[in-house]
Amino acid sequence: MLKTLGIVQATFSSPAFRLNALRKLGGKSLLEWVIRRATDSMRLDGVIVVACDTLDHPSLCRYVPMDVPVFQCHTPDMLARFSLALEQYRAEAVVRIQGDNLFIDPALIDRLVFAAEAIGDCDYAGYGSHDGSPAALSPVSVYAEWFRSKALHRAHRLASDPDDRQQVTSYIYTRPKKFRVHWIPAPGEIDRDDVRLTIANDDDWDHALEIVDALGPDAFEWQRIAGFLSHQPAMRKRMAALNRAYAGS
Repeated sequence: MLKTLGIVQATFSSPAFRLNALRKLGGKSLLEWVIRRATDSMRLDGVIVVACDTLDHPSLCRYVPMDVPVFQCHTPDMLARFSLALEQYRAEAVVRIQGDNLFIDPALIDRLVFAAEAIGDCDYAGYGSHDGSPAALSPVSVYAEWFRSKALHRAHRLASDPDDRQQVTSYIYTRPKKFRVHWIPAPGEIDRDDVRLTIANDDDWDHALEIVDALGPDAFEWQRIAGFLSHQPAMRKRMAALNRAYAGS
């Protein structure tokens, strides 16, 4: 059994995710970039991709490195898929990574795993944003989540709300009386209302390309991104406007 398994969540049933994940950057799909960023983490003992069966296995594997396993099934909700995946790829704990988060940061993954293991008595650990919400839900999109496999299996047995079954971890972190939940403060330099690194539309993609062009494809750690954006007031203004627009939709 692995100690900590990284799971990259590929939700190809979502048209927006499918468009994003298959965008090309330097000849590689965005999904492959995310997977490789995950495998750069020093605290993950392995990485797999969990996906729905919208794409047949050979088609999906074109976008996944050959050394990374892919788990697909017909189960209708993502919480069940994670539970089934962990029956096949057994691990004490899991780090969940969204498959279209281009700027997922391996150093933040390592910090998260280290903090969760140091606490010991913990079912879920995640970054907390300045507004009190889970940073993994923010448009900054550099964060992952950590949870114990036992907690995930328990959530799978108990969760009935459709949103909880699709969000995978929401049943756990919204019930601190049932689960031991720990929040780590997100880095203030990037935990801002005028920072947006998610890719939900073409404007977001253009911003992502500008950042990668400026920093290079192998050097977009969150500190370098924060430093770059500190000198880009026009871009931050556009990002803030997009954040407000999506928050109000």
